Order: sequence, then C-alpha cells, then structure tokens
Amino acid sequence: MFDYKLLAALAAVIEQGGFERAAQALGLSQSAVSQRIKLLEARVGQPVLLRLTPPEPTEIGRRLLNHVQQVRLLERDLQSQVPALAEEHRAERLRIALNADSLATWWADAVGGFCVERGLLLELVVEDQDVGLKRMRAGEVAACVCAGDRPVAGARCILLGAMRYRALASPAFFARHFAQGVSAAALARAPAIVFGPDDQLQHRYFAMLGGEGGFLHHLCPSSEGFVRLTVSGFGWGLVPEQQVRGELARGELVELLPGRVIDVPLYWHYWRNGGELLASLTRHLERHIGQWLVPVERHPRPA
Repeated sequence: MFDYKLLAALAAVIEQGGFERAAQALGLSQSAVSQRIKLLEARVGQPVLLRLTPPEPTEIGRRLLNHVQQVRLLERDLQSQVPALAEEHRAERLRIALNADSLATWWADAVGGFCVERGLLLELVVEDQDVGLKRMRAGEVAACVCAGDRPVAGARCILLGAMRYRALASPAFFARHFAQGVSAAALARAPAIVFGPDDQLQHRYFAMLGGEGGFLHHLCPSSEGFVRLTVSGFGWGLVPEQQVRGELARGELVELLPGRVIDVPLYWHYWRNGGELLASLTRHLERHIGQWLVPVERHPRPA
C-alpha cells in the first residue's frame, strides 16, 4: 500500500516549487518534508526528484504524481457523495494549467458561472499553449488547456475550438516600417514582440510570408503587457482577436495584412478517473465554449 503522506510531500515539493514552500503548505518543517521524500525514495528504490531549482520529478516521480492527482479527484468525488468521510468542510479546488492568452480573454467568462455555482476554487498554472501539456505529464495538474492534441496516459482530450490571432502594430510603427508594404524582408528588419522562448506564432507568420531564419524581437511574458507594448509602438506581434477589439475599433492598432490570420486550436485535457467535479466542468466547457472560440475542423489523426 502507498503511504499517502509521502506522496503528498512529493506533490507539494513539485507544486510549490521547492522544499521550503512545500513545508509551509503542509504545515511541516523543511527537514520533515525532506525526510518524507528520502523515505519515499528508499521505498521505491530510486530517486523521485531531481534536486534542481525548482525541483523536477524523475520518470518514477511523474508516475507517482499522476497517481496522486487522480486519487485527489476521486477522494473529492467520494466525499461529495459521502459527506461523513470528510474530516472537515473544505472548498473544492482544481489545479489547472492554461496559456496566458486564454486567461486574459475567454477563460474567466467561460468557467466563472460554474465556479460560483459549485463553490470551486482554482489554482491556475500559466504555461505557453505549446508546452502546457508537460504539467499533465508531470502529474502536477488535474486538467490542462493547450495546443497539443495527444492525451497523456490515463487522460482524455477534447477539442475546444481555436483562438484567432491577428498580426498587429500601432499606426506609427506601421508607417515607419511598412511604408513600402508588408513582406518577409520588411518583417525581418522590423522588431517583433514575442511572448517567450516557446512562442512560435510570430515565427509562423514570418514563415507564411516566405521568411527564413530569425528576426529582431522583444520578449514580453505577459498577455496584457504584450498588448501595451504593441499599442505603444515597440513592435508588431500576433495578438488574440478577442483581446484587442477596442484597440482596433479606436484605431490604436492596425492589421499588417487584413484577413491573414492564424487560428490556434486549443484542447482540454483531463484525467479519465477525475471524478464527477472534473467531468461536470468538462461538460460545461463543451456546452458553452462556442461563445468564445472559433470552430475548427477536426482532421483525422495520422495513423
């Protein structure tokens, strides 16, 4: 049988990003948390953590974290059906990974009513849409919104729709850099704004126009800051259409090539044995997500 106090220590170290904060979250001393991790490693016969900053799970550590995440969800489900099993009343909480642009646009509207109705608390982990699935693989979250369409073992995946991105710049920036038209050569010389190292949207747009190699760019790991920099004329960038309707209507931003958009499909990943709460949230998203995301045709997955 698993000793779930040891597994809880492993989960806390990963979720809190270190031993000190894990100890605070568990109400233990840092040495006690360290001892529990060592005892867990002794029982499984191999390391469960890489002692990095922040710590990362090993392969066996990821498997244990996946197990912990699903057990938590099943326990919440059982306690809702048999309240006497709960030692004390605690609000339900889900840890979910999603991309910053979703958080800045449709996410709150899409799930706000559900959370209020169920008294649900969320712990949101922000990752780029292209890499958020790693949190599921590591067993750190109960669900994930990301661009990957292949679920991890033990999880399911549904297509939500697509976020539509437009290449935008301020009128002054456009006049300064694209007076002779928007081309790959002009884009290579004009500074872009990129969310972070994993953000490939600007690169995709550049390639669509025949561009090759790199280009000048700022790095701005904030959705709101990204828009502010674009409006202020720092550079051009791919921005969610939903996020800048006001700026476009007021003429604060202009489109580089009207009609040339990039649609990024988004998928909802959730644990197959996640219990009633996660299943209900999934059904809620399926019913209502069409108000915020663009429909996208699902193509058959290659064999």
